[in-house]
Amino acid sequence: MTKTGTGLRSTAALAAAAALVLTLAGCGRGDTTPSAARAQAAAGAPGRFGTVDCRQAKCVALTFDAGPSENSARLLDILKEKQVPATFFLLGARHIEKYPELVERMAAEGHEVASHTWDHKILTRISEAQIRDEIQRPNDAIERLIGHRPTLMRPPQGRTNDTVHRICEELGMSEVLWSVTAKDYTTDDSALITKRVLDQVSRDGIILLHDIYRGTVPAVPGVIDALKARGYVFVTVPQLLAPGKPVPGKVYRP
Repeated sequence: MTKTGTGLRSTAALAAAAALVLTLAGCGRGDTTPSAARAQAAAGAPGRFGTVDCRQAKCVALTFDAGPSENSARLLDILKEKQVPATFFLLGARHIEKYPELVERMAAEGHEVASHTWDHKILTRISEAQIRDEIQRPNDAIERLIGHRPTLMRPPQGRTNDTVHRICEELGMSEVLWSVTAKDYTTDDSALITKRVLDQVSRDGIILLHDIYRGTVPAVPGVIDALKARGYVFVTVPQLLAPGKPVPGKVYRP
């Protein structure tokens, strides 16, 4: 959701409330919930961590924005230890560029590698040509590293509109928003991040975290353990939608 740099925290804090309202209110065509996506399909698809039928299981998707970062290797260690898949919405500039080996590791270990644009520009404030560039550049970079293009994109701050939807459809991309935010850009308190997540989660939830922040990765084991104790099964976003498949131009949100 945020861009690295000196002004990152203040920018995120100022925009967070308005962005979340905009995101949850919705402003685009074709918004689809995970349960609706599943109901529209007839056959399932296995994931790297085993086949999970979210029509029966109490599923939740763990997602991370704005990486990779210096914290991502430790996060991947935690996910591997606990056998939990995640979906990573990666930034291009200063992230994919800086940590290509982590992008490769994410894919190799069964996580979903997706896009958070190239330079975190707010897509609703730029031209169509700039929107295409923001979406295409990370797709090209990811494909060079893992051998296939991502099909999922999370717009910075959740800000999207019909123009973004149309361009995503042209480029074969689906947009993914969220239902749970720990606002980890406002605190380094791992216990508070954990509490915020646990207070909001429900079935078919999509959890938004950022592995670029110091307090987030230490919170992940507690989040995983607590949700497993509540009977949740962790899946990637495509697994959450299965047997449906993400449709280009659609927006997915719980």
